[in-house]
Amino acid sequence: MGTVTAGEFRHIYDPSEPDQCWYINDHTLVQDVGGRWHLFGITHPEPADPFDETEFAHATADDPHGPWTKHSAALTVDRERGETHLWAPFVVRDGDTYFMFYDGGGTDRTATGMGLATSTDLFHWTRHPGGPVFRDGYDARDPMVLRVAGQWVMYYCATSAPTGGNHVVAYRTSPDLVHWSERRIAFTDPATGTGAGNTESPFVLRHAGAWYLLIGPRPGYVGTEIFRGDNPFHFDASGRVGQVPAHAAEVITHEDTLWITHAGWAQGGVALARLHFPR
Repeated sequence: MGTVTAGEFRHIYDPSEPDQCWYINDHTLVQDVGGRWHLFGITHPEPADPFDETEFAHATADDPHGPWTKHSAALTVDRERGETHLWAPFVVRDGDTYFMFYDGGGTDRTATGMGLATSTDLFHWTRHPGGPVFRDGYDARDPMVLRVAGQWVMYYCATSAPTGGNHVVAYRTSPDLVHWSERRIAFTDPATGTGAGNTESPFVLRHAGAWYLLIGPRPGYVGTEIFRGDNPFHFDASGRVGQVPAHAAEVITHEDTLWITHAGWAQGGVALARLHFPR
């Protein structure tokens, strides 16, 4: 089994203003029906202050390599709905509607609210009237959604019990992106704790007949490990097939090529590199 690697990372977007450096952390890239790319992500002035992250950056480009045009915030925290911060948006399209999932926090970190907002144009967003689609802990966050075998699957990072324990990648399934099953576990790490851990930013993709899970930070802040499996619902450490210097990595396909992103605190915005799988 070969090693998955990344090429040279090149910065594609920096949200900073002339008088203030800003970062983008967990983020998502999605194409609209016209082919234009949209970037959404956690943003905040440097230095990092995760519990003061209260808006999502939005930028657009005709090509993921840029140039990117900065827009006003896609979403801002809604205190009246119990949101305490905005973390880790992920956007997926179903029909004519875009669904944005995100961690809206809450006062109980063992029951974090997984928020949902919808849009038809990627500029104007309406929160789901039922509130969070589910709650989980500890600090359950970093949703990633894809279609598997006729159902929607959401992967996210959490702990083995809502009050803490092993850092895990949990998943839930849904027929409609609104009603979600009870949680199951796709990956369990020996490391234990409550808040930030080493199963953050899960991203799952299928390539050449196999499934791949990306998680991090592993081993350090700028590090994502890649695991291979035959089943999209089960990965383990024995399937490790690579490590790339990226934080909060997402994978996109552009011009029949796979690309991997990198962002985070003090990282100068978002960068992009080719993702190479062994032949």
